[in-house]
Amino acid sequence: MSSSPRPRADLQPPCHLLQGGREFFPALIAAIDAAERSVQMETYIFDPHGAGGQVAQALMRAAGRGVSVQLLIDGLGADGLDLPWRERLQQAGVQWQLFAPLGRVWASVRLVLAPAHWRRLHRKLCVIDEQLLFCGGINILDDHYDPNHGALKAPRFDFTVSVQGPVARQAGLAMTLLWTRVQVGDSVRQRQLGQAWEAWREGLAQRSAARAPSVGAAGAVGVVGAARAHLLLRDNLRFRNSIERAYRKAIGRARREVLISNAYFLPGGRLRRALIEAAGRGVRVRLLLQGRYEYFMQYHAARSVYLDLLRAGVEVHEYATSFLHAKVAVIDGRWSTVGSSNLDPLSLLLAREANVVIEDERFARILQERLEQAITGHGRAVHLHDYSRRPWRERLMNRLAYALMRMALFITGHRY
Repeated sequence: MSSSPRPRADLQPPCHLLQGGREFFPALIAAIDAAERSVQMETYIFDPHGAGGQVAQALMRAAGRGVSVQLLIDGLGADGLDLPWRERLQQAGVQWQLFAPLGRVWASVRLVLAPAHWRRLHRKLCVIDEQLLFCGGINILDDHYDPNHGALKAPRFDFTVSVQGPVARQAGLAMTLLWTRVQVGDSVRQRQLGQAWEAWREGLAQRSAARAPSVGAAGAVGVVGAARAHLLLRDNLRFRNSIERAYRKAIGRARREVLISNAYFLPGGRLRRALIEAAGRGVRVRLLLQGRYEYFMQYHAARSVYLDLLRAGVEVHEYATSFLHAKVAVIDGRWSTVGSSNLDPLSLLLAREANVVIEDERFARILQERLEQAITGHGRAVHLHDYSRRPWRERLMNRLAYALMRMALFITGHRY
């Protein structure tokens, strides 16, 4: 008597929007439990509180039944994964590594004094059996817990997309290359060899993808159902501007509406001008940004660019119910993106990031509805009249944060 087949995670819709951990973690765990060959995961933060522990258990179950499990965590975001958990993962057969570890004793000093350590792994990717990709802004971190602020009364506002097909294979290749590079070791010669190997392999992948219809940046194009999905990778080697360039191109083509939700919003001059020019030609431009204080520089520096945007007719709304962590956009009801990249210097110039661009009216409509519900139910409009008359202390903090951000970029040798 034959046993009933295991449910396959890839039976879900080809492009599926997942809002917050409430939707993301059950889908992710189900996919890991259905994995037959491999699970590849990259994340900035891996914290085993609550839902994070459930994901860790799923990874250990997969490794225990012979699935190859590779987990790459940023060295700065792994503080919550203490020694007992690391030992449990290793004993279960989960292969895990840290990207650019800092060490506990001098971590803060090294991070401040050595700009090279500002280049973090900020991607949130998981590929199952080279067939199913999860890509978004959600860390392996419970929605109701924050490492710096403790328990949260309301969940973070964030998104992930699950995608099948060529995009998943392309993401898996990129993750394998980075895993190998980290595994090689710390010698300068080996790192340079890893960079050359990565450039060569990604160059081959890019030329192969170029034979298919492209939507404008590095990665593979996949036609999944009626949707076109495209992977955008941002690194410090070949694809330095891929995500920002995709945003600017889509905004430049906009004819009706641009709707962006971004946690740490400090766009550079060209991206800011693209938004202002879009508003100037009659496009409705709306921004849903973080309204709850999290980090001094990101919170106040973002407010330093409000004035030009508001004067141009851009609508700005702030989300303060909980931490807004989303990095998504919808343009003209068809082009949309979900990923890890903020529109700020750290994401666009320094960190390794990953976004998926999807050209599909159905998917865009669902994402837009979620964003509009957040604006209506949880947003606070920022009006030009009120903003222009904000207290002098707030103006001072805005300018100070912006100056600190510019100074940090100067130190790294970047212009923005």
